Amino acid sequence: MTTSMAPATTLTQLAVAMFSVRDQDAALAFYTDVLGFRLRADLPFGEHGEHRWLEVALPGSTARLALNPAMGGTTGGGSLGVESTDVLAEHARLAARGDVELGPAPAPMPGAPLMFSVSDPDGNTVWVVAAPPSAGTHS
Repeated sequence: MTTSMAPATTLTQLAVAMFSVRDQDAALAFYTDVLGFRLRADLPFGEHGEHRWLEVALPGSTARLALNPAMGGTTGGGSLGVESTDVLAEHARLAARGDVELGPAPAPMPGAPLMFSVSDPDGNTVWVVAAPPSAGTHS
């Protein structure tokens, strides 16, 4: 942690994470049909509307995930974490589908929350992480 005398930031929260994808429609299907995200925005943009801004989010979340066409031809390699109230049940649900690239079943690890990974069709990784105890239990 730094204690510099830098001016206070105007930044307030993480709002949009971005993944590069080869096929925006396939990515949209994965995040909505497989992981349960909801479509938040699907808009043309650019001088002539030649681009597509596509955002998804988990129900109730203010943070969004933008699914962008690959810049410079590269996709995949990004990662983000989402919280789950029941990591084991979520792993079992996704494993039962049989069509998802899923990491091993979560196992307790000292000092870390229970978690597992799932990869989207472009190789981006979504880490499903146990939600922390409610704020009311912190001292």
